[in-house]
Amino acid sequence: MSVVLIGFAVLLFLILVIRMPIAFAMGVVGFLGFAILQGLSFDNVLSFRWTAALTLASNRVIGTVQDYNLSVIPLFILMGNLVTRSGLSQELYNASYAFLGHRKGGLAMSTVLACGGFSAICGSSLATSATMAKVSMPPMRKFGYADSLATASIAAGGTLGILIPPSVILVIYGLLTQTSIRELFAAGFIPGMLGIFLYMCAVRFVVWRNPAAGPAGERMGFKERMAALKSIWGVLLLFTIVMGGIYLGVFTPTEAAGIGAGGALIIGLSRRSLSFGGILETLVDTARTSGMLFCVVIGAFIFSDFITRAGLPDTLLNLVTALELSPMLVIMVILVIYVLLGMVFESLSMLLLTVPVFYPLVSSLGFDLVWFGIVVVVVTEISLITPPVGMNVFVLSAVLKDVKAGTIFKGVTPFWCADIVRLFIIVFIVPVSMFLPQFLYDQ
Repeated sequence: MSVVLIGFAVLLFLILVIRMPIAFAMGVVGFLGFAILQGLSFDNVLSFRWTAALTLASNRVIGTVQDYNLSVIPLFILMGNLVTRSGLSQELYNASYAFLGHRKGGLAMSTVLACGGFSAICGSSLATSATMAKVSMPPMRKFGYADSLATASIAAGGTLGILIPPSVILVIYGLLTQTSIRELFAAGFIPGMLGIFLYMCAVRFVVWRNPAAGPAGERMGFKERMAALKSIWGVLLLFTIVMGGIYLGVFTPTEAAGIGAGGALIIGLSRRSLSFGGILETLVDTARTSGMLFCVVIGAFIFSDFITRAGLPDTLLNLVTALELSPMLVIMVILVIYVLLGMVFESLSMLLLTVPVFYPLVSSLGFDLVWFGIVVVVVTEISLITPPVGMNVFVLSAVLKDVKAGTIFKGVTPFWCADIVRLFIIVFIVPVSMFLPQFLYDQ
């Protein structure tokens, strides 16, 4: 157990002090820790027994690169990049504004809805926040919205990108826990929609307390609304085919990712918003992002093998059994740990550090790993807008240089509370079976 504690201490030192990328930090600590666990030999010079550790690392690298299921990551990233370059974010916002803009706080609610729609295709919270900031901030300032409400609606809406399928975070969680990605995608849809609804309620609460924070915009006529919907038919069709196919079992997530990437390319070409140079840049950017994520996954696997070999999951289970803690109390402690870690770690780092430790314990206590995956992602969403390291907040602060991070954090408080309500519903009220089609849950 002491080896594991030292390993975690070294890992945190490498990440927080040395600023080593988390993929390499986890890989190095996992590799050296596994080697130490094989024992030391003294032949005049201290030496490790490297064979087992090298075999572990090489098998993880080769196995990860050759894993067919991992092809879903670059394909969904490609789909998101193509949609982003096609300029569909403006049309999504216009369609949302056409139906909600005339209400008090309507532009902020339109932003939340547009963020949900964009994240359903993009799959990245940071990209959603950065893109929608450029689209929705000018009209909100035009109608005199308070910066705190305007920026908070973007920051909070952007968090939906890691939950509403397709979600790269859910894919990585599924790989780390050997959980069905198809079931995770199906289970993430309803909590994502619940998040949109509660964020809209948060906007209504803000304008109820201070009507001047979110004045009503212009009312659109029926023809203008239909024209706005017509402009996003491609996104709606693409999302329906991709998620409908996964949800109904027509095709696998990997097949859906391929169809989605091909559909996004067709939409971009039909809109004449993709040039040859733009397509090449998209492919390069996709390869770069995918390579980074593959390195992260490999490092997480090596680190997970180390802590499993060291017996940390069994130790935690024995501790819980000895203390006679109820399973739900254990879940509450884990959630508190996630909220605290979210104040100092960004979302992906937090997920990779904690899931290998917690999921064997959660599974041993009888909880469904699909349900736990949704809970983990919702808590991770909360961390994206939690000070002092709310990544979405700092992305917005970088894009909108005239808005201070403190202003955004102040405005995001009602949305943070809405996330806590959603987390409470998922943990204590709604079982995972309500998130899944029955034929998926029975398998």
